[in-house]
Amino acid sequence: MSREMKFKTIIAQYCEVLPEKMKGDLRFREDLGFSSLDFMSFLGELEDEFDVELEIEQATSISTVGEALELLNELDMAS
Repeated sequence: MSREMKFKTIIAQYCEVLPEKMKGDLRFREDLGFSSLDFMSFLGELEDEFDVELEIEQATSISTVGEALELLNELDMAS
């Protein structure tokens, strides 16, 4: 499974959109229906699955699937 598909599979646990149908411009709250708790749980899963550490400022700036994936890739390259 590709890194992007793993990422989208984690998101799909919190919404009703299939990973293969997920587009980068989908917004977590407005389009996917994430609550604040869902979003924080999702970020924790990302940290565990991809062995990265998110700063609060980074996490609060994320609003779309594409932004989250971009940040994940940046963190991975920095480590």
